[in-house]
Amino acid sequence: MNFQLISCGQQVQNSKFKIQENTQNSKTEKLEIKTGAEHTNLYLGLLKGKNVAVVGNQTSVISKIFNSEAYGVDTHSEKIIDTIKFSKLEYVHLVDSLLSLGITVKKVFAPEHGFRGKADAGAYVEDGLDAKTGLPILSLHGKNKKPSAKQLKGIDVVVFDIQDVGVRFYTYISTLHYVLEACAENGIPVIILDRPNPNGHYIDGAVLEMKHSSFVGKHPVPVVYGMTIGEYGQMINGEKWLKNGIQCNLKVIPLENYTHNSEYSLPIKPSPNLPNDKSINLYPSLGFFEGTTINAGRGTTFQFQRYGAPFFEKTKFSFTPKANDGAKYPKHKGKMCYGKDLSETEYLSKINLSFLIDAYQQTPKKKKFFGETFTIHAGTKKLQQQIEKGLSEEEIRETWAEDLEAFKVVREKYLIYK
Repeated sequence: MNFQLISCGQQVQNSKFKIQENTQNSKTEKLEIKTGAEHTNLYLGLLKGKNVAVVGNQTSVISKIFNSEAYGVDTHSEKIIDTIKFSKLEYVHLVDSLLSLGITVKKVFAPEHGFRGKADAGAYVEDGLDAKTGLPILSLHGKNKKPSAKQLKGIDVVVFDIQDVGVRFYTYISTLHYVLEACAENGIPVIILDRPNPNGHYIDGAVLEMKHSSFVGKHPVPVVYGMTIGEYGQMINGEKWLKNGIQCNLKVIPLENYTHNSEYSLPIKPSPNLPNDKSINLYPSLGFFEGTTINAGRGTTFQFQRYGAPFFEKTKFSFTPKANDGAKYPKHKGKMCYGKDLSETEYLSKINLSFLIDAYQQTPKKKKFFGETFTIHAGTKKLQQQIEKGLSEEEIRETWAEDLEAFKVVREKYLIYK
């Protein structure tokens, strides 16, 4: 089976999410994004009669509207029982959809946070069985992060469908790397069902130095890389970043009516601590706090929309982290933290380092500010050194410029969308 990229120009008439403007018509028309998963007519034929493995989580869903139109399937029949309701829209999980359409799904691989997306960040996730379908769920954030040859035995094709947020230290792209690598080694084709990047409108941050490569950042890309997960997969493959330069037989099922500047609100939170558009937009800037002593909203209902610590100067704004879904042991659990509320900040189109610099300056014991994982989040030792030396945000940003321009040249080769 030899996969080639398919691009689509057909427009959809049904309404789902606001995106780009079509200015070719006399009246401005709002088109609607159609995800790769909803292009069932482009990939269902590639799965018929084959043993399929799905790499997915709670975001791997298909709109019932698009699913029924693509194949004339009665989605109100008993074949598809469960739906996910969000903002008055109904969704069917990809696995349920494939099974209902006669596809032989043999197993599911789950990334960080698990198949249902409820596990804490970095938490060990056990293998298990899906309660609804009885399918084996194999964790890629437990005993192994890369599918083994034994786990892939008997599989003819792997379908990858996970919502990314376009940030290097968000580990779904590392999972993608290992899936591509394992499938390349075992001669199994991969289909990526593409999804929009909510941070796809800009490129920013230091480019990772490969000596600091880890599961939190595997590739020489900036913190924010401005690519969909399908485009990113093509870059991993095309740049020969897989082990020994091996390449995977890869096909991307593309988005429709999408550009990197399209407005897109994720219908389902991609992980427990990214609950809404604001947290996703602030995540590239506040994610650095994961490698420090500062709490960035974990243990509250405003994750990645605030930051603070008990040792900051007392202000009117405060919060007390408590154990909750996705954060059983938040930093400074049970202690009142003073800091800044960012829930009403303007929409960001670049990384904001002022939060990190402010927090460092407010920390009395500065030698304890940076933790062991800060460098792998930053992708370089330089950012810590620059902040410790007192460099301004503008001075730090200037040091990124040359590497960012070089990355943009590489990125351009793999873009599917404008």
